[in-house]
Amino acid sequence: MRRGRKMKVAVAGCCHGALDKMYETLHLLEQRHGQAAPDLLLCAGDFQAVRNAADLRCMAVPAKYRCLGGFARYYSGEKKAPVLTIFIGGNHEASNHLQELPYGGWVAPNIYYLGYAGVVKYRGVRIGGLSGIFKSHDYKKGHFEYPPYNQHTIRSVYHVRNIEVFKLKQLKQPMDVFMSHDWPRSIYHYGDKKLLLRKKAFFRQEVESNTLGSPAASELLEHLKPTYWFAAHLHVKFAAFMQHQANGSGKEPKATKFLALDKCLPHRDFLQIVEIEHDPSASDCLEYDPEWIAVLKATNNLVNVSPNSWNMPENNGLHAKWDYSVTEEDIKAVLEEANHDLKVPHNFSTTVPCYNSNKSQEHREPVHQINPQTTEFCARFGLLDINGRIQQLREEHGDDDDDEEEEEEVDSTRSAEEPSDYNTDVSGLSSSINPDEIILDEDSDGEEEPGSCPVDSSASHPSDVSTTFSDIRVTPGSMAVSPNDTVESDELEKLSERNQPEEVIPSETPLKRLSDTSEEGKGGPKKIKRRNQTIYASKDEDEVE
Repeated sequence: MRRGRKMKVAVAGCCHGALDKMYETLHLLEQRHGQAAPDLLLCAGDFQAVRNAADLRCMAVPAKYRCLGGFARYYSGEKKAPVLTIFIGGNHEASNHLQELPYGGWVAPNIYYLGYAGVVKYRGVRIGGLSGIFKSHDYKKGHFEYPPYNQHTIRSVYHVRNIEVFKLKQLKQPMDVFMSHDWPRSIYHYGDKKLLLRKKAFFRQEVESNTLGSPAASELLEHLKPTYWFAAHLHVKFAAFMQHQANGSGKEPKATKFLALDKCLPHRDFLQIVEIEHDPSASDCLEYDPEWIAVLKATNNLVNVSPNSWNMPENNGLHAKWDYSVTEEDIKAVLEEANHDLKVPHNFSTTVPCYNSNKSQEHREPVHQINPQTTEFCARFGLLDINGRIQQLREEHGDDDDDEEEEEEVDSTRSAEEPSDYNTDVSGLSSSINPDEIILDEDSDGEEEPGSCPVDSSASHPSDVSTTFSDIRVTPGSMAVSPNDTVESDELEKLSERNQPEEVIPSETPLKRLSDTSEEGKGGPKKIKRRNQTIYASKDEDEVE
């Protein structure tokens, strides 16, 4: 592939429904600091594509935190994303919405979800992703969940499954960018670990015992060796540079630049601009990746929609076939079948009513939907429609709830079924409390109804871009962090006092959020206005999720 030119890619951590704030921040960068608008926005999970009040019941957060974010207006068409946005799922999502698109698809015009796992191309740049977080007790199960969820399935639905990891491990062609919500285990050894522990001291036990992060993501990191890996989930900015071992073929060993970002809140490092080389002759439309499509076709018979454990084929004498990687002939066949046109069609359509203020909508039960995008995708490439299969089984067996429901919280070091491939469950922190996360309160029955939290009134009015937040920097050649790689608070205050047009700031200079001028000159700590503030609790959810 011919490379040379670079495109600007904005990378975001946990969005938590603050989509307007993300786009406003990019606009501020362009308008006030002379930076060109990015060509692409990537979000590493907790996107929260909530369309209406029923979707709120499908989010794994206590009822008091279920507030409609800004996405509903993009879903309805009232607004359109100003930049192509690609995201993966996290652990605080409208899971019923994302479940409609297991192979990926448009959740709104110009906003694309990668699915349970997926790979696409944009301007020749290969972008892959894995949605959800790792939990050992659900890792080997199929995608059996469907709305309305119960107390168990509302969580298990966003847990990573082995089949997605298996599919991704069949890929051989180079990966430019990969996204996961939780971090690959051990990645903290390749960055400024001391700085990380100064920021998040409660990570120490897991870092020292090497149990922080996802072992499944770590496997993928070793296999895919992408140029960039972006993550979120732990709500802290952390960069690392991992040099992979040479594969013995005489080629130069590959290296991965890892970057995790914070959540979308004032004064937090939730957004970063990265310049990535691309092919100037490649299409500027989003495209399916032919190798990934070939892998999906090859592994189609492995799809499992039951809650039973399911081992992926391996070379252990028990499976006639264990290698599902594809050949050049397989890839060529995909291209010929598609008439060498793998552009992702702009076939978004709404599948549920858009939000309205009618109180009756708050009590509408979420239902299991078949999304026409998934139907079209499966028909085009000869794949099993996972949701169609789930509905078929429901019709054959009925909605039988006779099976004993698993304990809500299975011990993190054991499996509810057979032992996991991994000896510990490390989606994040197994014993520490992350004060930035949301606790799933089991005693929330007395809380307000999910739909009772109204649309944030600020979402309907453009907010003052001076309240837009976070550091925005162009990533240097090496992403290894330095303790001094920040702007001091006095510099931030100086920026906030500038009323005249600002000169262009070099890409290496951090651009801080401008403080709310109405607070200047007042004693005591400055107050920060937060949209959907109730979403952001002070304690860890589920002790890691």
